[in-house]
Amino acid sequence: MGTRSLSICVFGIFVADLCFFANDIPIPGQTILGKKYIIGPGGKGSNQAIAAARAGGNVSFISKVGKDSYADLAISLYKRDKINYDGLVISENESTGAAGILINEKTGQNAINVVPGAAGTIDENLIDSKLNIIESSNVFLTQLETPKEVTLYALKKAKNFNCTTILNPAPASEITNDNFQYFDFFTPNETEASFYYGQSIKNEEDCKKAGSFFLDKGIKNIIITLGENGCYFKNNKEEFIVPASNLKKPVVDTTGAGDAFNGALSVAISQNKNYKEAIEFANLVAGVSVTREGAANSMPYKEELLYK
Repeated sequence: MGTRSLSICVFGIFVADLCFFANDIPIPGQTILGKKYIIGPGGKGSNQAIAAARAGGNVSFISKVGKDSYADLAISLYKRDKINYDGLVISENESTGAAGILINEKTGQNAINVVPGAAGTIDENLIDSKLNIIESSNVFLTQLETPKEVTLYALKKAKNFNCTTILNPAPASEITNDNFQYFDFFTPNETEASFYYGQSIKNEEDCKKAGSFFLDKGIKNIIITLGENGCYFKNNKEEFIVPASNLKKPVVDTTGAGDAFNGALSVAISQNKNYKEAIEFANLVAGVSVTREGAANSMPYKEELLYK
């Protein structure tokens, strides 16, 4: 495995994030006067690739975009953060995806509507054409913003190449039982974990029961991210909760926190850190990201983590 040239492969979508900041998030039928808006890079897969690259990972990204200014934004970022984007297909027929993000400036909470655009047309042929990138990776990280059948196909291929696989099941959507065996790490937040578990997860006892439920399905390691309460981890050998990182700065925007966590986790795993150290590192990167505005733009560089 040490001879593999590209340690982390991320498969997911890039979208342009249109972020709108106000004192509240409007309810249906309500109009709110906002404070400001920002257009920046987003999409869970792209965010995770950027988080991983900035956290010290050697990263490749597989996705599909249109031929437009939003795609130019993505490519300039990948160049800057030294992400290998040989896996990026540029479509003449579709536009690059976009997301509308409404952010409560007082609490940092958000509501998001994602339109995948070109990335929504990704198929198994695209994965087959990029197998060399997956094969040369130690860790394969993906989410559920790409078409689900294609995502599961890619995870199986990654396991065939002996990659360590991480599925961040966001947004949550049904997965048949025969697929769970392909997930080395399953990283839902509380809401997503509750969706798969079938009941709400509110405390440590709920996490423990849900953890056993996921392991019984064939997942090797379950990590439930609990926001300000840290993370719950369980596998067949150990079980623990890692508290959130203590940070000097206040939370300003939680957009992309889960992406920061997953990107950093992939780096720690590629570096063979033990699981507690890996989660502590992922917590730190996620914690720093929520003290900044934006998704991809909030991802910290490795050097910054020394001065959190």
